Amino acid sequence: MKIVVNGGTGLIGSKTVERLRRAGHEVVAGSPQTGLNSLTGEGLDEALNGAQVLIDLSNSPSFEDEPALDFFRKSTGNLIASAKAHGIKHYVALSVVGTERLQGSGYFRAKLLQETLIGESGIPYTIIHSTQFLEFLGAIAKSAAAGDKVLVPATLIQPIASDDVADIMAEVALASPRNGIIEISGPERLRMSDLLTRYLTATGDKRPVEASPEALYFGVKLDETALVSHNTPRLGKINFDQWFAARAVPA
Repeated sequence: MKIVVNGGTGLIGSKTVERLRRAGHEVVAGSPQTGLNSLTGEGLDEALNGAQVLIDLSNSPSFEDEPALDFFRKSTGNLIASAKAHGIKHYVALSVVGTERLQGSGYFRAKLLQETLIGESGIPYTIIHSTQFLEFLGAIAKSAAAGDKVLVPATLIQPIASDDVADIMAEVALASPRNGIIEISGPERLRMSDLLTRYLTATGDKRPVEASPEALYFGVKLDETALVSHNTPRLGKINFDQWFAARAVPA
């Protein structure tokens, strides 16, 4: 089966491509670097010709309101138009757990627009809502730096390893469309402050981590459960300790 992975050279995309190719499928790893640009439409028709499945892992290069909205409006519109023209049987997209609850952020308003466009396209689809990736913990700590400490929201987090995400992406792509949302999470639900303390300690960073209900998460004020699934998510297998130990092992 021919499968096109838009965003196929990124963190999740490269791992998803590898899994699908290992299973014997013809996989196009699409990105601007490989000649497929969903924002401009370049290379889409050539890539999707003869394909049955489209996996959309595209992401806006900016978290700012208007650039993110513009990106997802154009990129998703181009993907849908080409997918319709080439008879794609399953459109799989990766989004974020809590997108509908984080509408104070222009980025998450853009993600909700992406989901709405896909859901209303008439193409059979599955949207995967994922919690934050463990690989993003460093970026969270950096964004929450406050002088000589790290200040984070008093919220829960249940991050998932990119390897678990890629396993599920590949599996869903080969299954029948759900025409709805699947939620996936990591196996551990923790206080963000507790998890970042573990992460900073493991990386030799001695800064204390404090939790505050007034602290922002990439500019958004959160309630306690904004970042975790309110449904019954499918759980990954890799916990923080396993993930951190594996990342320290040379490839």
